[in-house]
Amino acid sequence: MYSPFVRHAVVLSAVFAVYFGLGKLGLTFSALNENATAVWPPSGYALAAFIVFGPRIWPAVLAGAFLVYFTTTGALLSSIAIGIGNTFEGLVAATLVERLADGTEVFRRIRTVFRFAFIAMFSTSIGATWGATSVTLLGSAVWTDYSNIWMTWWLGDLSGTLVVTPFMLLWATTPIGRVKPLEAIEAAGLLVLLVCVGLVVFGGQFPTDVKTYPLDFLCVPFLLWAAFRFGQREVATAIALLSSIAVWGTLGGYGPFVQTTQDESLVLLQAYTSVMAVMGAALATVVMQQRQAESQLHELAITDPLTGLANYRRLIEVLKTEIARSSRTKRPFAVLFIDMNGLKKINDKYGHLVGSRALCRVAETLRRSCRTIDTPARFGGDEFAIVLPETADEGGTLVLKRVSERLATEGDKPVLSISGGIAVFPRDGDSPTMLLRAADQVLYVSKTDGKKAKAKPPADQLKTGTLF
Repeated sequence: MYSPFVRHAVVLSAVFAVYFGLGKLGLTFSALNENATAVWPPSGYALAAFIVFGPRIWPAVLAGAFLVYFTTTGALLSSIAIGIGNTFEGLVAATLVERLADGTEVFRRIRTVFRFAFIAMFSTSIGATWGATSVTLLGSAVWTDYSNIWMTWWLGDLSGTLVVTPFMLLWATTPIGRVKPLEAIEAAGLLVLLVCVGLVVFGGQFPTDVKTYPLDFLCVPFLLWAAFRFGQREVATAIALLSSIAVWGTLGGYGPFVQTTQDESLVLLQAYTSVMAVMGAALATVVMQQRQAESQLHELAITDPLTGLANYRRLIEVLKTEIARSSRTKRPFAVLFIDMNGLKKINDKYGHLVGSRALCRVAETLRRSCRTIDTPARFGGDEFAIVLPETADEGGTLVLKRVSERLATEGDKPVLSISGGIAVFPRDGDSPTMLLRAADQVLYVSKTDGKKAKAKPPADQLKTGTLF
């Protein structure tokens, strides 16, 4: 719809505007020196922007950093120097994250999370050294304050990177799934309680005359709650929210990090915030990896490794679920039992690799012939089954014919064929074993005397299933 030039211009404008706004906000907290602040969210924002959009957005970061300092201090040379330093810091961090920590996937593994933390410490030390040296050499600060300016600068950039980058990156790259009502209620409860605890710890709402009790440990359970019940994005959001409340409260003289000067208070607070941000990101990543491992193990436990269909265990689970559902709704469902014809001959003539491929061809045909609510499964060997919810004999027969026709016309060699039988709940049984046995009995008749069975099924077989 828009040309690449227009899109790039829009991105540059947006990055510049947000960086400038965050920068002006950060410099309102400067105390020791007008160029150095312990609260500097633009460092994290710039790194997230570089990771998402690439290094080509550097003009927006450079212009934003320059104008932030120039409109605040009016010092041209130092503003240019600081702008270059901030841009270089972000480029170095983004390059290292891309090469050493998986780029946009940096928060997917615990190893890359810690690499990100070390990269942040290294890159922000470059920015702090560049900035502190520039303002001192250009006369905006004295050498006796160099170490304090450097420490304030470094912790401001570091905490901004560790707090803002995960928050921005996870919201930008993690898809938002469908939220269930109970999950939304729980998330709202967590948010309200987190704000309340933040106000108690950092906002002076503790019900005593002393407003600087060391109650910062009260925040930990809520980060655990966010990690175990939600995910990385929610933990990053919780840390960003707590950090904002903590800065506001500390500046008001509340909380465990209040010292004699504003700069000392913010430096201590940002050291605490940086540690909590790293630990929160690491914890959330460990929990996410644990969930993924459990999901993979469960998938392996219910999936046939050759065909990718549901295995026997999953088949029985689905049958039990459908029996319970059909018992409530009084609506039938069908079970198809399918046998692949001539697998032994294929193995003997073409080899077992071709035989395995033939099984996969049957499985894929079953998958393509089913609805999304159906469950095709490999029963074992060359036998398959399909569970068809809310389906009777006619629907099951239609599915069997569709599978047989597709196998006959798919064009691959050797040509494959199947035999099948159908059982319907509750007519043919009220348990998984009975239903599978009934369908298997019909299958046996169709294989041994197919033509006769189709023309005139035996009376006893009509009671137990449908032939194909």
